[in-house]
Amino acid sequence: MLPRVDVIVVGAGNRGETYARFALLHPQRMRVVGVADPKPFAREKLREQHQIAESNTFEDWRIVAEREKFADAVIIATPDRLHKDPAVAFARRGYHVLLEKPMAVTAADCSEIVSACAQSAVMLAVCHVLRYDPAVRKIKELIGCGAIGDVVHIQHLEPVGFYHFAHSFVRGNWRNEEESSFSLLAKSCHDLDLIHHWAGGRRCIKVSSFGSLSHFTKENKPPEATERCLDCPVEGSCPYSASKIYLDRVKQGAVGWPVSVVCPSSIPDIESVTEALRTGPYGRCVYQCDNDVCSNQVVNMEFEGGVTAAFSMVAFTEEICNRKTTIHGSKGELCWNGGSQVQVFDFLSQRTTQHNAESKVPGNFSLVGHGGADYHLIDSFISAVACGDPSLIRSGPEETLSSHRLVFEAERARRESRVVFCGAEED
Repeated sequence: MLPRVDVIVVGAGNRGETYARFALLHPQRMRVVGVADPKPFAREKLREQHQIAESNTFEDWRIVAEREKFADAVIIATPDRLHKDPAVAFARRGYHVLLEKPMAVTAADCSEIVSACAQSAVMLAVCHVLRYDPAVRKIKELIGCGAIGDVVHIQHLEPVGFYHFAHSFVRGNWRNEEESSFSLLAKSCHDLDLIHHWAGGRRCIKVSSFGSLSHFTKENKPPEATERCLDCPVEGSCPYSASKIYLDRVKQGAVGWPVSVVCPSSIPDIESVTEALRTGPYGRCVYQCDNDVCSNQVVNMEFEGGVTAAFSMVAFTEEICNRKTTIHGSKGELCWNGGSQVQVFDFLSQRTTQHNAESKVPGNFSLVGHGGADYHLIDSFISAVACGDPSLIRSGPEETLSSHRLVFEAERARRESRVVFCGAEED
């Protein structure tokens, strides 16, 4: 039997609660012994779920970091701009760190986190959960065994989803760069990490990028529209209506994401959601918010050896984050349209082989976000800490740092309207 891993959760919102559920499924492997969150409802909810002692329940993570070490690892799921300080502080106290993506909102802060973990000899796992998706692992395996020959070009699409983008990036926590980060980092650092991964660790030489905020601007507001959806005479003809996105779901009994985000201090019901839409950010007209992040962006990359890649992120889609990938090789073509099936067309035989990569998540359990990848991520991290084996973490600190730097270079290329040579000093 491996030793049980004791964990502190810093940030008890949606992501922190999701990862903590692993302890409820595998109490012999993981125990949540502490929680820190400034919001009383989230903090108390997690404390009750895991029977955490009152003495280990905190409003401020700094108090936890100042105490004598009382756990093996920390899960940091704070807002994006609040990642660096706790990650560095807990690493220096000797805690292994599971850090929600993105690592931080500047390249310098990302480097500082990696350095702090290396200096303290603690493990760092950044929550690039897609790395743990069985289909993503199957793609890497097929590339590695030469199923399509040498990789020549990678095409990758992230369809964010029309109401998902309105929820998170127009009304929600990631709508404004000054308060969070730019959308390529907040939403798509997953995707550039996957491209970097599938390119085989080759260094990206140069990158270009184009994108902007489309549609969700004051100029596109219908003349009759009001500031809030509940009072709006044209709400019925708006696909982004808060009534449709939230209230209609509550009426159908669906109180998970995104409804759960609207009422972070109570259990959602008709009354609480209606009040939140009347007074809170999620009831605002999408054409009158303080959002400024890109709703569509393309990134073009050239890696060592001439491998090229093209990535597109777009808000205006029916599908929600169901990524689509085509990898063109010298001997075949690989296609993945989300889900568990990966197809390979072989140029020589001119036949298509379908490879199954079904995710196996135990039992009737709710830790199935990102197609089960959330479960596989926390499973790998807890195993790595228990065994003292960082190789069980699928994206090591240096590799993760490299893919984050690629995101920052891509955004720099977009802002400056030019090709950026990666690693070159800023003008």
